[in-house]
Amino acid sequence: MRSKVNDKTFEGQTFYIGMDVHKKSWKVTILGDQFEHKTMSQDPDPVILRDYLIRNFPGATYKAIYESGFCDFSICRELNNLGINCGVVHAADVPTNHKEKMQKTDKADSRKLAKCLRSGEITHIHTPSLELEADRALVRLRFRLSKDLASTKIRVKSLLMQFGIPIPEQFTAGQTRSWCGNYMKWLSNLGTGEASIRQTLDSYLRIGESQRKEMLLVNRQIRELSKKPCYSVSYELLISIPGIGFVSAMTFLVQLGDIKRFKTLDELCYYVGLVPSMHGSGERMQVGKLINRGRKELKVTLIEVAWDAIGQDPALMAAFNELAKRMNRNKAIIRIARKILNRIRYVLINRTKYELGVMK
Repeated sequence: MRSKVNDKTFEGQTFYIGMDVHKKSWKVTILGDQFEHKTMSQDPDPVILRDYLIRNFPGATYKAIYESGFCDFSICRELNNLGINCGVVHAADVPTNHKEKMQKTDKADSRKLAKCLRSGEITHIHTPSLELEADRALVRLRFRLSKDLASTKIRVKSLLMQFGIPIPEQFTAGQTRSWCGNYMKWLSNLGTGEASIRQTLDSYLRIGESQRKEMLLVNRQIRELSKKPCYSVSYELLISIPGIGFVSAMTFLVQLGDIKRFKTLDELCYYVGLVPSMHGSGERMQVGKLINRGRKELKVTLIEVAWDAIGQDPALMAAFNELAKRMNRNKAIIRIARKILNRIRYVLINRTKYELGVMK
C-alpha cells in the first residue's frame, strides 16, 4: 500500500470505503463520488488505512463500512477515533443479487459495500459505547451459563433414562429443574450398579455445581452493575413491571441501550425480532414465523417475562385469555410479549413506574 505523497487537496470530496474484514487481512475498496480508485488487500490495522487515505486523498472526508462479525464494533471505534467516519452494517441488510450470491468473494463483498455506502442503500446499525458493550458481555455470559447448566441437568436425566433408572415420583418437574437439596442428595447416594455409570453421573454433578457457583457469582456482579448511575434509575423503573426481575431488567437495559433511538413501537419490535415474516403475492398474504433478527437472549427473556407477567398482572391475564380463545397459546404469549415491550418503552421514555392493571 505504498504511494507517493499527494500535494493535491481533496477538500469537499468524499471517499467511500467498503471493507471485508478478517483476522489476518482486510480487502478494501475505495470509491470517489464519480470513480472507483482501487480494491486492495492490507494488514488488519486501522492506522495503515488511515495513513493511506491521508497520503492519497488529503483533506477529503472518509466514510467506511463493514459487515458485523467476529470483531463487532472494535474496528469501527478505532477508525472513528482516527477521523474516518465508520459504521457497521448487518449482513442481511446489504442488497445482494443472484450473481453476487453465486460468486461471493472478499473483493466482490468490499466493492458491494463501498457502492451501497456511496448510493445510500444501506443504514448503519447502532454503535454502542465501549462501556455498554462490555456490560452486555457480562449479561450475555449469565444467559450462556444458564443454558449450559440447563443442558447439564438434561444430560443427567438422559443418563438415568438410558440405563432405566426412574426418578422417584416425590420429585416434581420443578424440583428436578432447580436441583433442590433433596433431589441432589438422592442423586449423590444413588446406586447405579455399574461403576462407570456412577462416575459419569458424578462428573455431571461436579460440572453442574461448578456452573451453578459461577452463575451465582455473575448474578452478584449483575446486581452491582444495576447500581451504576447510568442504569440505577431505569432499573428501578423496569422492575416495577410485573414479570421483570433483576436479570431481565439488566438484559433489557444493556441490549436496548438508549430507548429513544427507537422512534416507534414497531421499530423496537423489529429490533427485538418480535414481528412475523410475511409472504404476499397478489391478493394472498401469508404470515410466517418470527423474523430471525435481534439477539436471541433478548427475545427469549422477553417471552419468559411475558409468561411470568400474566400470573401477576390481571390486565395481562385478561388479555391473554381473550387471545387464547382464537389462537395457539404460544402465539398468544407473543402478543403479550409485545405489550410488555410497549410497557418497557413507556416507562423508560416517560420516566414513570408501571401501574399495575393499567393498560398502556
